[in-house]
Amino acid sequence: MNFDLNKLNKVFDNRIRVGIMSALVMNDEISFKDLKEYLDLTDGNLASHLKNLEENEYITVHKGFIGRKTNTTYAITNLGKLAFQEHLAYLEKLIKKMK
Repeated sequence: MNFDLNKLNKVFDNRIRVGIMSALVMNDEISFKDLKEYLDLTDGNLASHLKNLEENEYITVHKGFIGRKTNTTYAITNLGKLAFQEHLAYLEKLIKKMK
């Protein structure tokens, strides 16, 4: 089996986006604050990666309030789940072939 870079999703080349998607696969939704703490990132760094995932329609954003405080949560879309699963499946296939 030859390694075909085109079969890997470029959006998931970044470890932060892989971390975000992994967290979202395991949770129905997760808040910005919780993602920030989980991944140990700055606001700006996390926000830029979330924007990339949102622009690719891999996540949805819900902005609301808890009391008077703003609360932004994120959820994975069906498209995002499928794209992430395909990316991981190809990586697993490559690893198995190399053994």
